[in-house]
Amino acid sequence: MIEERAVVAEAGAGYAWVEIQRRSACGGCQAGDGCGTAALAKIWSGGQVRVRAISELSLQPGDAVIVGLADGVLLRGALLAYLLPLALLLAGALLGQAVFAGAGEEPVVVSGVLGLGLGFLAVRVLSRRFRDDVRYQPVVLRRTTATVAGSMLSAS
Repeated sequence: MIEERAVVAEAGAGYAWVEIQRRSACGGCQAGDGCGTAALAKIWSGGQVRVRAISELSLQPGDAVIVGLADGVLLRGALLAYLLPLALLLAGALLGQAVFAGAGEEPVVVSGVLGLGLGFLAVRVLSRRFRDDVRYQPVVLRRTTATVAGSMLSAS
């Protein structure tokens, strides 16, 4: 299970909206400021992500909690978001090359772009289907006494 510290922003019956500090994997690398990825991480990191998590605990806004996501969910999400459009782009281009052999590159490019668009549409449809599936939802595992750095909420 992937675990992350969070702060409860809002609590309801069976769920809680939690804020998780966005962070980058950069920081422990020897390259430091000489790395382009580190520069991008400084631009995009910071700030908070607000997500809805399943919770059977009685929580109050400001509570520090540990939120978990089942193993494999993150990998499946990444494969869905990145691999499916890429696979359909390649399939569209190969199909265009087979169907429009000798017609030049334009039909191949167009069919590849159509395949990519179909891939993005498929990701959207599948992600909406998985959005309400509890197997793919984060879960509040437990309270913690540790404070969450950079929290916009103050513990009261």
